[in-house]
Amino acid sequence: MSATYHAAYAHLPGGVAADVRITVADGRLTAVEPDAAADPGDVRLPGVVLPGLANAHSHAFHRALRGRTHDRGGTFWTWRERMYAVAARLDPDSYLALARAVYAEMALAGVTAVGEFHYLHHGADGRRYMDPNAMGQALSEAAADAGIRLTLLDTCYLAGGLSGERYVALEGPQLRFGDGDAETWALRVADLRDSTDGGPAHLRVGGAIHSVRAVPREQLAAVATAVRAGGRPLHIHLSEQPAENQACLDAHGLTPTGLLEAEGVLGPDLSAVHATHLTGEDIGLLGRHRAWTCFCPTTERDLADGIGPASALRRAGARLSLGSDQHAVVDLLEEARALEMHERLASLERGRLTPEQLLDAATAQESIGWVDAGRLEVGARADLVAVREDTVRTAGSDPAQILLSATAADVDTVVVDGEVVVQDGQHRLGDVGRLLHEAITPLWKER
Repeated sequence: MSATYHAAYAHLPGGVAADVRITVADGRLTAVEPDAAADPGDVRLPGVVLPGLANAHSHAFHRALRGRTHDRGGTFWTWRERMYAVAARLDPDSYLALARAVYAEMALAGVTAVGEFHYLHHGADGRRYMDPNAMGQALSEAAADAGIRLTLLDTCYLAGGLSGERYVALEGPQLRFGDGDAETWALRVADLRDSTDGGPAHLRVGGAIHSVRAVPREQLAAVATAVRAGGRPLHIHLSEQPAENQACLDAHGLTPTGLLEAEGVLGPDLSAVHATHLTGEDIGLLGRHRAWTCFCPTTERDLADGIGPASALRRAGARLSLGSDQHAVVDLLEEARALEMHERLASLERGRLTPEQLLDAATAQESIGWVDAGRLEVGARADLVAVREDTVRTAGSDPAQILLSATAADVDTVVVDGEVVVQDGQHRLGDVGRLLHEAITPLWKER
């Protein structure tokens, strides 16, 4: 399948160019020509065209919590109890319906690939489904229906917490997260097939350590080794809360980052999600390893996590990516803008991250294993996101600074691997709001 598009403006690797003619064949970009006149048969893309956005950290089921957790105050830890209640109600069928709608919402926002930090593995009582990967397969099917690529970051989750020198056993809603030990987890994940070994073309399998609270020290290296043996991306929640840091210091005499260094987990293939409460030494370690650091600003402010040191990490050598995490907001343009705005609040300075650096973070598809995406250049995957520049939010904006004015509502057209998924602001599945309502409402009915 081939098509030729014409954009008034497009963000190319060398910067913003005008009158860009983009040719697509078999899901790849075969020509990208700036300063080119449009031919009569070209499909005209409105506004400013961006590479496909990468949502590097998602918990699809958290979308059911939006607008439901603001009446009791509290902290991250009290919010977590309500999250567990939703987790306990999902099965493969209801998870498919919910994730399909959530991924369609992401596509409407310009997301062409998502990293799903997946730990709802088993039945609500902890017993395995007949297919031990039934919940992961539901996520894969959901992404295919919604028209976006999925990196299934299958997450090892073995303990319910860390107290003193003791890891607490999983209990209650957490039982469905666990596989017993790292070896059993790795055997289950090995049964998953993706685009690299004959599986679905839209699927990439990666792995994750939930956190240093949820995987005992003696099993951290085993998880990392299993993931890296397949050349797959590795992710971890890192220092999201001060309580996590203190628990790790109490148990091991090390910060979470220091513990990962001691156990050989740090590396350029690692994405440290949140990375909010870091010491200067932690920042230096992540930078020296050129690790990814995935910020989720709308979640971090919703859960009162804090503001992480994004620009300091970047200066140290770490790379930045973005995620919408619990989906209090699904808008990668807002996540990119918030990365800069939060830095302004913390530093009392503007321009901590340039528009180009923010776009790099929003399109960091390599962080979730899609190394041939996230750039508008010949040979890359044909992912195109057209953002209107004539709305009440974007009118008058410099195309080079569109990320600082646009929102998801301004996304007009989304092409993923050469396929049109969103056109004129409408998803191919139809009314995504209705799909979300139908998937979420039953999860809150009294039982």
